[in-house]
Amino acid sequence: MMNRVKIAALFLCIVAVLPASAQEKGNFSLPRKVANVEVLDLAGKPARLPYWGEKNLMIFYVDPDHHKQNEDFTYELEQNHRAQSDEIYGFGVMNLKDAPMVPNGMARSMARKRTETNGATVLADQDRTLSRAWELGDCNNQFVLLFVNKKGELVFLRKGPLSEADKEAFYKVLDTYK
Repeated sequence: MMNRVKIAALFLCIVAVLPASAQEKGNFSLPRKVANVEVLDLAGKPARLPYWGEKNLMIFYVDPDHHKQNEDFTYELEQNHRAQSDEIYGFGVMNLKDAPMVPNGMARSMARKRTETNGATVLADQDRTLSRAWELGDCNNQFVLLFVNKKGELVFLRKGPLSEADKEAFYKVLDTYK
């Protein structure tokens, strides 16, 4: 779930295909403009998404109950350094509202301990603020992979376990913005 990757680039020709359930609801069309939101840092203080408008953002929006859902993918990203770029910044946002069995303070504390050793940036969303503001729909029990360009456009979105096709589509978007 935690990521240690910084990422980059330009161009928005690549539009990824969304999961069928999102398309059926008609809630998504990409790219689309989204706004920076205020969530919490790991100390519980209000925080905005980092580098908004300055860098392209790779965001892991994760339900703590399912933080290992795409562990192979996040490990692969870390090992292959493919997302590393001065133009891209990657970080995690914990979707705490959809993890009612994990106390918010405990989740933030555990993440704080982990980020002390790996240097990752992790924020906490206690009220589905990001999900509601960006109209992501149901994110419960899901690892959500998002990519927002410097213009504040959501250009990539996948929920749940990533298929090989999802990963390939993500890498195409990633390479476009390096």
